[in-house]
Amino acid sequence: MNTISFMGANYVTRECGYRMPEEGWGQAHRRTSERFAPLATFAERFGELAAEVAGHGFTAMDVWMAHLDPPWATDEHIAIATGLLREHGLTVPSLAGSVGATIEDFARVCRVAAGLGAPVVGGMAPVLAADRAGVLALLEEHDLVLGVENHPERTPEEYLAVLGDPHPRIGAALDTGWFGTHGFDAAEAIEAVADRLVHVHLKDVKAPGGHETVGFGQGCVPIRACVEALGRIGYGGAISIEHEPELGDPVPDVLASRELLTQWMDGRI
Repeated sequence: MNTISFMGANYVTRECGYRMPEEGWGQAHRRTSERFAPLATFAERFGELAAEVAGHGFTAMDVWMAHLDPPWATDEHIAIATGLLREHGLTVPSLAGSVGATIEDFARVCRVAAGLGAPVVGGMAPVLAADRAGVLALLEEHDLVLGVENHPERTPEEYLAVLGDPHPRIGAALDTGWFGTHGFDAAEAIEAVADRLVHVHLKDVKAPGGHETVGFGQGCVPIRACVEALGRIGYGGAISIEHEPELGDPVPDVLASRELLTQWMDGRI
C-alpha cells in the first residue's frame, strides 16, 4: 500500500488562529516561519507538531518549509527536527513548498531536504527554467528528486512542458486540486503524466475557478477516480493528503479523507 502522508502545509493558518490573514498565504507562511525560527524554542514547537501528526495516526509527514525554513534552518535545527520525527515514528516523503527562483535558494532547500532524509523536494520550481543544469547538479549532489508541483498549468501538456525533457531527477508532484481549479479531470492528468509522477498531493476543491479546499468527496475533484488511476499506473510513491482551509482546523476533514482513501485503496468500498 502507498504511504499516506500528512501535508504539513495543512496547518497554513494555525499560527493565525485558523483564519487566513487578509494578506493571504504569504503572510501565513511568514508568521509560521517566524514562530518556528528561534532555536531556543524550536524543539518544543516542532515537537508539538510531530507529536500531534503522529497522534492522529500518521506515520509520514511532508515537512512544510515554513516549519523548517531553508533561509534560517541551521544544522542544529535540522538535527533537532530529524530526531523528533524519528522519535514520533514519522518518515518524510518530501520537503514541501516553493523551491525558489535562484540556484542559491534551491541549494538551501536541497540542504534541508537531504538533512531530513526526504527523497523528494516538492513544490513550484521557477528556478528550473532559469538554471536547469544547476538544479540537476544540486539534485545529484544531494541524491534528491525534484517534484515540480502544478499550479497555473491548466492541462497535462502545459505541465509536461514545464518539466522539460525526461530526467530521473525531475518529475511531477501532481496536485489534484489545482487541476480541479482549472476544470480539468485530475484522474486523466495522472494518467497523462504517469511516467513522470514522483509524488502526489491529493486534494479536493469546492468548485472550478476557485481554490477553496474541502474534504474528499465534498468538491469537484474526482478523488476516487484519481486513486483508481494511481492504481492502474502502478504508482508506488507516497500520497499526501492536502487540505488548507482558510477558516478552521483542517484535521477533522483530513482524518475523514484518510478513512475514505484507505477504504478505496483496500477495495472495501
